[in-house]
Amino acid sequence: MTTLVFLCAAGFIAAFVDSIAGGGGIISLPAFIFAGIPPHLALGTNKFSSSCASFTSSLKFARSGKVDFKILKFLVPFTLIGAAAGARTVLSINAKYLNSIVLILLLIVSIYSLFSKNVGLKDNFKSTTRKTLFIGMLFAAALGFYDGFLGPGTGSFLIFGLISIYKFDFLRSAGNAKFLNFISNITALIVFIVNRQIDYKLGIPVAICMIIGARFGTKLALVKGSKIIKPIFITVSLCLAVKIVYGIIY
Repeated sequence: MTTLVFLCAAGFIAAFVDSIAGGGGIISLPAFIFAGIPPHLALGTNKFSSSCASFTSSLKFARSGKVDFKILKFLVPFTLIGAAAGARTVLSINAKYLNSIVLILLLIVSIYSLFSKNVGLKDNFKSTTRKTLFIGMLFAAALGFYDGFLGPGTGSFLIFGLISIYKFDFLRSAGNAKFLNFISNITALIVFIVNRQIDYKLGIPVAICMIIGARFGTKLALVKGSKIIKPIFITVSLCLAVKIVYGIIY
């Protein structure tokens, strides 16, 4: 019971943060592992719970008009393919070798966002081109693979990437990122279900708490907009970088 309460609390906080700026996996996945769940089972159970939260958050962003389906219809298939490939890959190899690459990318993203005062504060999207759609599809496939393979930080990378490619503000980018994140989550989840890597006794109650956390976080993001998303985004990115450094050293 103590373990379940701990995981539910961690899940609520993770979903709250993730629905605003991504990066909730830096809280929820380590919580499952700390609770003594074997790595692959922890990945699968966390993916199950976080998928439920992603759906809740995606739905609320979509209803608020912050999801651009005209763009996403091109990106979603590549996210799906990447996530399926990533989930299949992680079941056969050790995920730790991605740490150094992820660390470098997170530091670049967070430092750039920190010192670029105007990035993501205004929505400068005008229209798509063949070039931006092509770059977006490659980006969606790569992030889908990473999310299926490991996961933590995917939301942060998606938000930053969509801002860079389409010139969205943080709020609009968060809405689109959350939808893509949901697609990669559900795709990877199917692979984990097929391979029986989910503990439903823990996953279901944690999922309920994550749904509640996602609702609160999404509501706050929609009310406060980019001004609250940007500082949380930078903080989450730096925290994930610190976590990875700690893991490499110790």
